[in-house]
Amino acid sequence: MSAVAEQTGQWLAEFTRQEKAAPWLQGLRDSAFQRFAELGFPTTHDEEWRFTNVAPIARSHFASATSVPLVTGAPAGPEANLAEQYLGKLASFQANAFVALNTAFVRDAVVIQVPRGAVVEKPIRIEYGNADGAYVAPRALIVVGPDAHCTIVESYSGAGRYFTNAVTEIVAGDCAVVDHYKVQREDTSAFHVATLQAQLGRSTNFSTHSISLGGALVRNDVNVVLSEGTEATVNGLYIVNGTQHVDNHTSIDHAKPHGASHELYKGILDGKSAAVFNGRIIVRKDAQKTDSKQTNKNLVLSDDAVIDTKPELQIHADDVRCTHGATIGQLDAESLFYLQSRGIGKQQARSLLTYAFAQDIIDRIQVPDLREQLEKFLFEKFHEHAQ
Repeated sequence: MSAVAEQTGQWLAEFTRQEKAAPWLQGLRDSAFQRFAELGFPTTHDEEWRFTNVAPIARSHFASATSVPLVTGAPAGPEANLAEQYLGKLASFQANAFVALNTAFVRDAVVIQVPRGAVVEKPIRIEYGNADGAYVAPRALIVVGPDAHCTIVESYSGAGRYFTNAVTEIVAGDCAVVDHYKVQREDTSAFHVATLQAQLGRSTNFSTHSISLGGALVRNDVNVVLSEGTEATVNGLYIVNGTQHVDNHTSIDHAKPHGASHELYKGILDGKSAAVFNGRIIVRKDAQKTDSKQTNKNLVLSDDAVIDTKPELQIHADDVRCTHGATIGQLDAESLFYLQSRGIGKQQARSLLTYAFAQDIIDRIQVPDLREQLEKFLFEKFHEHAQ
Protein backbone atom coordinates (compact mmCIF):
# COMPACT_ATOMS: atom_id res chain seq x y z
CA MET A 1 0.00 0.00 0.00
CA SER A 2 1.41 3.41 -0.95
CA ALA A 3 2.07 6.03 1.72
CA VAL A 4 -0.66 8.26 0.28
CA ALA A 5 -3.20 5.42 0.24
CA GLU A 6 -2.27 4.46 3.79
CA GLN A 7 -2.72 8.04 5.00
CA THR A 8 -5.98 8.67 3.16
CA GLY A 9 -7.61 5.29 3.84
CA GLN A 10 -8.73 6.13 7.35
CA TRP A 11 -10.08 9.46 6.11
CA LEU A 12 -12.16 7.66 3.47
CA ALA A 13 -13.84 5.70 6.25
CA GLU A 14 -14.65 8.91 8.12
CA PHE A 15 -15.80 10.60 4.91
CA THR A 16 -18.22 7.84 3.95
CA ARG A 17 -19.75 7.87 7.44
CA GLN A 18 -21.04 11.40 6.94
CA GLU A 19 -24.71 12.05 6.32
CA LYS A 20 -25.44 13.09 2.75
CA ALA A 21 -25.76 16.81 2.11
CA ALA A 22 -27.72 18.86 -0.43
CA PRO A 23 -26.72 17.89 -3.99
CA TRP A 24 -24.59 20.99 -4.64
CA LEU A 25 -22.75 20.58 -1.34
CA GLN A 26 -22.34 16.83 -1.69
CA GLY A 27 -20.85 17.37 -5.13
CA LEU A 28 -18.37 19.86 -3.65
CA ARG A 29 -17.51 17.43 -0.86
CA ASP A 30 -16.97 14.55 -3.29
CA SER A 31 -14.70 16.59 -5.56
CA ALA A 32 -12.70 17.84 -2.58
CA PHE A 33 -12.18 14.38 -1.12
CA GLN A 34 -11.14 13.00 -4.50
CA ARG A 35 -8.55 15.78 -4.73
CA PHE A 36 -7.35 15.10 -1.18
CA ALA A 37 -6.91 11.42 -2.03
CA GLU A 38 -4.84 12.41 -5.08
CA LEU A 39 -2.66 14.88 -3.20
CA GLY A 40 -2.17 13.14 0.12
CA PHE A 41 -0.63 15.07 2.97
CA PRO A 42 2.26 17.35 2.01
CA THR A 43 5.81 16.34 2.90
CA THR A 44 8.99 18.28 3.52
CA HIS A 45 9.89 17.62 -0.14
CA ASP A 46 7.17 20.15 -1.05
CA GLU A 47 8.64 23.65 -1.19
CA GLU A 48 5.70 25.18 0.68
CA TRP A 49 6.15 22.68 3.52
CA ARG A 50 9.88 22.07 3.67
CA PHE A 51 10.26 23.39 7.21
CA THR A 52 7.05 21.85 8.57
CA ASN A 53 6.67 18.10 8.92
CA VAL A 54 2.99 17.15 9.18
CA ALA A 55 3.72 13.43 9.67
CA PRO A 56 2.34 13.58 13.26
CA ILE A 57 -1.03 14.56 11.76
CA ALA A 58 -0.88 12.09 8.87
CA ARG A 59 -0.04 9.16 11.16
CA SER A 60 -2.70 9.92 13.76
CA HIS A 61 -6.30 8.78 13.77
CA PHE A 62 -9.00 11.30 14.61
CA ALA A 63 -12.75 10.77 14.69
CA SER A 64 -14.64 13.28 12.58
CA ALA A 65 -16.88 15.38 14.81
CA THR A 66 -19.41 18.12 14.29
CA SER A 67 -18.30 21.43 15.70
CA VAL A 68 -21.09 23.95 16.13
CA PRO A 69 -19.44 27.28 16.88
CA LEU A 70 -20.85 30.01 19.07
CA VAL A 71 -21.68 32.96 16.81
CA THR A 72 -22.64 36.33 18.26
CA GLY A 73 -23.07 39.81 16.86
CA ALA A 74 -23.93 38.72 13.32
CA PRO A 75 -26.51 40.82 11.42
CA ALA A 76 -29.68 39.29 9.92
CA GLY A 77 -29.51 35.89 8.22
CA PRO A 78 -27.83 35.60 4.80
CA GLU A 79 -29.53 35.02 1.48
CA ALA A 80 -30.57 31.42 0.94
CA ASN A 81 -28.17 30.72 -1.95
CA LEU A 82 -25.18 32.61 -0.59
CA ALA A 83 -23.30 29.49 0.50
CA GLU A 84 -23.87 27.81 -2.84
CA GLN A 85 -22.74 30.95 -4.64
CA TYR A 86 -19.42 31.37 -2.82
CA LEU A 87 -18.44 28.33 -0.75
CA GLY A 88 -15.35 26.69 -2.17
CA LYS A 89 -14.96 29.30 -4.92
CA LEU A 90 -12.26 31.33 -3.12
CA ALA A 91 -10.12 28.94 -1.08
CA SER A 92 -9.06 26.47 -3.76
CA PHE A 93 -8.52 22.85 -2.82
CA GLN A 94 -6.71 21.96 -6.03
CA ALA A 95 -3.22 22.51 -4.61
CA ASN A 96 -3.82 22.46 -0.85
CA ALA A 97 -4.56 19.08 0.74
CA PHE A 98 -5.76 20.62 3.99
CA VAL A 99 -8.27 22.89 2.24
CA ALA A 100 -9.43 19.81 0.31
CA LEU A 101 -9.82 17.84 3.54
CA ASN A 102 -11.75 20.69 5.16
CA THR A 103 -14.06 21.03 2.17
CA ALA A 104 -14.72 17.28 2.13
CA PHE A 105 -16.04 17.53 5.68
CA VAL A 106 -18.04 20.78 5.45
CA ARG A 107 -21.17 20.39 7.57
CA ASP A 108 -22.32 23.38 9.54
CA ALA A 109 -20.54 26.22 7.78
CA VAL A 110 -20.91 29.65 9.34
CA VAL A 111 -22.35 31.90 6.64
CA ILE A 112 -22.59 35.60 7.43
CA GLN A 113 -23.74 38.40 5.18
CA VAL A 114 -23.24 42.08 5.99
CA PRO A 115 -25.61 44.07 3.78
CA ARG A 116 -24.56 46.94 1.56
CA GLY A 117 -23.90 50.10 3.57
CA ALA A 118 -24.45 48.43 6.96
CA VAL A 119 -22.27 49.51 9.88
CA VAL A 120 -22.06 46.67 12.42
CA GLU A 121 -21.02 48.37 15.64
CA LYS A 122 -20.23 45.30 17.77
CA PRO A 123 -17.73 42.64 16.69
CA ILE A 124 -19.05 39.52 14.98
CA ARG A 125 -17.59 36.72 17.11
CA ILE A 126 -17.11 33.10 16.01
CA GLU A 127 -15.85 30.79 18.78
CA TYR A 128 -14.72 27.27 17.96
CA GLY A 129 -13.91 24.47 20.40
CA ASN A 130 -12.51 20.97 20.07
CA ALA A 131 -12.15 17.87 22.22
CA ASP A 132 -9.62 15.09 22.69
CA GLY A 133 -9.32 12.71 19.73
CA ALA A 134 -11.61 14.69 17.43
CA TYR A 135 -11.18 16.10 13.94
CA VAL A 136 -13.22 19.20 13.21
CA ALA A 137 -13.35 21.20 9.99
CA PRO A 138 -14.56 24.70 10.85
CA ARG A 139 -15.71 26.62 7.79
CA ALA A 140 -16.75 30.26 7.65
CA LEU A 141 -17.95 32.36 4.74
CA ILE A 142 -18.30 36.09 5.36
CA VAL A 143 -19.66 38.26 2.56
CA VAL A 144 -19.42 41.98 3.26
CA GLY A 145 -21.42 44.25 0.96
CA PRO A 146 -20.13 47.46 -0.65
CA ASP A 147 -19.67 50.40 1.76
CA ALA A 148 -20.32 48.12 4.77
CA HIS A 149 -18.22 48.17 7.96
CA CYS A 150 -17.65 45.24 10.32
CA THR A 151 -15.23 43.59 12.74
CA ILE A 152 -14.80 39.81 12.88
CA VAL A 153 -13.17 37.87 15.72
CA GLU A 154 -12.43 34.15 15.30
CA SER A 155 -11.31 32.21 18.38
CA TYR A 156 -10.04 28.62 18.57
CA SER A 157 -9.55 26.59 21.76
CA GLY A 158 -9.95 23.07 23.13
CA ALA A 159 -8.63 20.41 25.48
CA GLY A 160 -6.58 17.33 24.63
CA ARG A 161 -4.88 15.99 21.51
CA TYR A 162 -7.08 16.79 18.53
CA PHE A 163 -6.95 18.24 15.01
CA THR A 164 -8.56 21.51 13.97
CA ASN A 165 -8.51 22.13 10.20
CA ALA A 166 -10.15 25.49 9.47
CA VAL A 167 -10.96 27.52 6.36
CA THR A 168 -12.31 31.07 6.38
CA GLU A 169 -13.38 32.85 3.20
CA ILE A 170 -14.00 36.60 3.21
CA VAL A 171 -15.47 38.56 0.31
CA ALA A 172 -15.40 42.32 0.75
CA GLY A 173 -17.28 44.59 -1.67
CA ASP A 174 -16.10 47.94 -3.02
CA CYS A 175 -15.30 50.55 -0.35
CA ALA A 176 -16.00 48.13 2.50
CA VAL A 177 -14.08 48.31 5.79
CA VAL A 178 -13.30 44.94 7.40
CA ASP A 179 -11.22 44.38 10.55
CA HIS A 180 -10.51 40.67 11.13
CA TYR A 181 -8.87 38.88 14.06
CA LYS A 182 -7.95 35.24 14.55
CA VAL A 183 -6.89 34.12 18.03
CA GLN A 184 -5.54 30.57 18.29
CA ARG A 185 -5.28 29.28 21.87
CA GLU A 186 -5.40 25.54 21.21
CA ASP A 187 -4.18 22.91 23.68
CA THR A 188 -0.39 22.57 23.48
CA SER A 189 -0.79 18.94 22.41
CA ALA A 190 -3.25 19.74 19.60
CA PHE A 191 -2.81 20.27 15.85
CA HIS A 192 -4.12 23.36 14.09
CA VAL A 193 -4.10 24.10 10.35
CA ALA A 194 -5.97 27.10 8.98
CA THR A 195 -6.42 28.97 5.71
CA LEU A 196 -7.80 32.49 5.39
CA GLN A 197 -8.72 33.55 1.86
CA ALA A 198 -9.78 37.18 1.41
CA GLN A 199 -11.00 38.66 -1.87
CA LEU A 200 -11.12 42.45 -1.64
CA GLY A 201 -13.06 44.90 -3.77
CA ARG A 202 -12.08 48.27 -5.12
CA SER A 203 -11.00 50.88 -2.54
CA THR A 204 -11.65 48.40 0.28
CA ASN A 205 -9.85 48.76 3.61
CA PHE A 206 -9.05 45.36 5.09
CA SER A 207 -6.97 44.30 8.06
CA THR A 208 -6.30 40.88 9.55
CA HIS A 209 -4.42 39.98 12.73
CA SER A 210 -3.31 36.41 13.46
CA ILE A 211 -2.42 35.63 17.09
CA SER A 212 -0.93 32.15 17.65
CA LEU A 213 -0.40 31.16 21.28
CA GLY A 214 -1.16 27.42 21.54
CA GLY A 215 -0.92 24.19 19.59
CA ALA A 216 1.80 21.56 19.23
CA LEU A 217 1.93 21.89 15.42
CA VAL A 218 0.36 24.95 13.81
CA ARG A 219 0.13 26.16 10.24
CA ASN A 220 -1.56 29.43 9.26
CA ASP A 221 -2.03 30.36 5.59
CA VAL A 222 -3.22 33.92 4.97
CA ASN A 223 -4.01 34.78 1.33
CA VAL A 224 -5.24 38.25 0.40
CA VAL A 225 -6.09 39.44 -3.12
CA LEU A 226 -6.29 43.22 -3.59
CA SER A 227 -8.21 45.17 -6.19
CA GLU A 228 -7.67 48.73 -7.41
CA GLY A 229 -7.06 51.25 -4.64
CA THR A 230 -7.33 48.59 -1.92
CA GLU A 231 -5.47 49.00 1.36
CA ALA A 232 -4.62 45.84 3.30
CA THR A 233 -2.92 45.35 6.67
CA VAL A 234 -1.69 41.86 7.53
CA ASN A 235 -0.29 41.45 11.04
CA GLY A 236 0.66 38.48 13.18
CA LEU A 237 2.10 37.48 16.54
CA TYR A 238 3.31 34.00 17.44
CA ILE A 239 4.64 32.93 20.83
CA VAL A 240 6.04 29.42 21.17
CA ASN A 241 8.04 27.48 23.72
CA GLY A 242 8.68 23.88 24.71
CA THR A 243 8.57 21.86 21.49
CA GLN A 244 5.83 23.90 19.80
CA HIS A 245 6.07 24.50 16.05
CA VAL A 246 4.21 27.30 14.23
CA ASP A 247 4.36 28.04 10.51
CA ASN A 248 2.95 31.27 9.06
CA HIS A 249 2.64 31.50 5.28
CA THR A 250 1.22 34.73 3.86
CA SER A 251 0.46 35.79 0.30
CA ILE A 252 -0.51 39.36 -0.58
CA ASP A 253 -1.53 39.54 -4.22
CA HIS A 254 -1.67 43.01 -5.77
CA ALA A 255 -3.86 42.19 -8.75
CA LYS A 256 -4.75 45.80 -9.68
CA PRO A 257 -3.04 49.21 -9.58
CA HIS A 258 -2.88 51.74 -6.74
CA GLY A 259 -3.01 49.14 -3.97
CA ALA A 260 -1.17 49.42 -0.65
CA SER A 261 -0.28 46.68 1.81
CA HIS A 262 1.43 46.74 5.19
CA GLU A 263 2.58 43.54 6.86
CA LEU A 264 4.18 43.03 10.27
CA TYR A 265 4.70 39.60 11.85
CA LYS A 266 6.52 39.22 15.16
CA GLY A 267 7.59 36.00 16.85
CA ILE A 268 8.89 35.06 20.30
CA LEU A 269 10.60 31.66 20.60
CA ASP A 270 11.79 29.90 23.72
CA GLY A 271 12.73 26.36 24.77
CA LYS A 272 13.17 23.95 21.84
CA SER A 273 10.42 25.57 19.79
CA ALA A 274 10.47 26.24 16.07
CA ALA A 275 8.78 28.82 13.85
CA VAL A 276 8.51 29.49 10.14
CA PHE A 277 7.60 32.71 8.38
CA ASN A 278 7.17 32.77 4.62
CA GLY A 279 5.74 36.03 3.33
CA ARG A 280 5.06 36.42 -0.37
CA ILE A 281 4.14 39.71 -2.05
CA ILE A 282 2.97 39.42 -5.65
CA VAL A 283 2.63 42.48 -7.87
CA ARG A 284 0.85 41.67 -11.13
CA LYS A 285 1.83 43.15 -14.48
CA ASP A 286 -0.92 45.79 -14.48
CA ALA A 287 -0.65 46.65 -10.77
CA GLN A 288 1.27 49.90 -11.22
CA LYS A 289 1.63 52.37 -8.32
CA THR A 290 1.64 49.52 -5.81
CA ASP A 291 3.03 50.39 -2.36
CA SER A 292 3.89 47.39 -0.20
CA LYS A 293 5.95 46.89 2.95
CA GLN A 294 6.63 43.60 4.73
CA THR A 295 8.50 43.07 8.00
CA ASN A 296 9.18 39.97 10.08
CA LYS A 297 10.87 40.34 13.48
CA ASN A 298 11.82 37.45 15.74
CA LEU A 299 12.99 37.38 19.33
CA VAL A 300 14.84 34.16 20.16
CA LEU A 301 15.17 33.54 23.90
CA SER A 302 16.84 30.12 23.79
CA ASP A 303 19.85 28.60 22.07
CA ASP A 304 17.70 25.60 21.14
CA ALA A 305 14.90 27.54 19.40
CA VAL A 306 14.89 27.70 15.58
CA ILE A 307 13.34 30.24 13.19
CA ASP A 308 13.25 29.98 9.38
CA THR A 309 12.15 33.21 7.75
CA LYS A 310 11.76 33.87 4.04
CA PRO A 311 10.31 37.15 2.75
CA GLU A 312 9.56 37.03 -0.99
CA LEU A 313 8.83 39.66 -3.63
CA GLN A 314 7.44 38.71 -7.04
CA ILE A 315 7.20 41.96 -8.99
CA HIS A 316 5.93 42.04 -12.58
CA ALA A 317 5.30 45.81 -12.78
CA ASP A 318 7.87 48.60 -12.93
CA ASP A 319 6.24 51.61 -11.21
CA VAL A 320 6.05 50.24 -7.68
CA ARG A 321 7.47 50.75 -4.21
CA CYS A 322 8.04 47.47 -2.36
CA THR A 323 10.24 46.70 0.63
CA HIS A 324 10.73 43.67 2.83
CA GLY A 325 12.96 42.71 5.69
CA ALA A 326 13.46 40.16 8.44
CA THR A 327 15.34 40.25 11.74
CA ILE A 328 16.31 37.54 14.20
CA GLY A 329 17.83 38.56 17.49
CA GLN A 330 18.04 38.24 21.22
CA LEU A 331 17.13 40.74 23.91
CA ASP A 332 19.09 43.96 23.65
CA ALA A 333 22.02 43.84 26.12
CA GLU A 334 22.05 47.62 26.65
CA SER A 335 18.35 47.68 27.50
CA LEU A 336 18.83 44.79 29.93
CA PHE A 337 21.74 46.58 31.58
CA TYR A 338 19.75 49.81 31.84
CA LEU A 339 16.82 48.11 33.58
CA GLN A 340 19.10 46.21 35.92
CA SER A 341 20.94 49.41 36.80
CA ARG A 342 17.58 50.77 37.95
CA GLY A 343 17.22 47.95 40.45
CA ILE A 344 15.15 45.55 38.33
CA GLY A 345 16.17 41.90 38.56
CA LYS A 346 17.59 40.20 35.48
CA GLN A 347 14.65 37.84 34.90
CA GLN A 348 12.12 40.61 35.44
CA ALA A 349 14.04 42.85 33.05
CA ARG A 350 13.99 40.07 30.42
CA SER A 351 10.23 39.68 30.90
CA LEU A 352 9.60 43.42 30.57
CA LEU A 353 11.52 43.62 27.30
CA THR A 354 9.84 40.50 25.92
CA TYR A 355 6.42 41.87 26.86
CA ALA A 356 7.24 45.18 25.16
CA PHE A 357 8.27 43.33 21.98
CA ALA A 358 4.86 41.60 21.79
CA GLN A 359 2.92 44.66 22.93
CA ASP A 360 3.61 46.36 19.59
CA ILE A 361 1.19 43.96 17.88
CA ILE A 362 -1.35 43.90 20.73
CA ASP A 363 -1.60 47.70 20.63
CA ARG A 364 -2.87 47.47 17.04
CA ILE A 365 -5.95 45.50 18.11
CA GLN A 366 -9.04 47.70 17.92
CA VAL A 367 -11.36 45.47 19.98
CA PRO A 368 -10.92 46.65 23.62
CA ASP A 369 -11.91 43.46 25.46
CA LEU A 370 -9.81 41.28 23.14
CA ARG A 371 -6.84 43.56 23.59
CA GLU A 372 -7.24 43.43 27.37
CA GLN A 373 -7.51 39.61 27.36
CA LEU A 374 -4.30 39.29 25.36
CA GLU A 375 -2.49 41.86 27.50
CA LYS A 376 -3.45 39.85 30.58
CA PHE A 377 -2.29 36.62 28.94
CA LEU A 378 1.07 38.14 28.02
CA PHE A 379 1.57 39.70 31.42
CA GLU A 380 0.86 36.44 33.22
CA LYS A 381 2.98 34.41 30.81
CA PHE A 382 6.06 36.59 31.06
CA HIS A 383 5.55 37.40 34.73
CA GLU A 384 5.73 33.67 35.49
CA HIS A 385 9.09 33.50 33.72
CA ALA A 386 10.36 36.34 35.87
CA GLN A 387 9.74 34.40 39.12
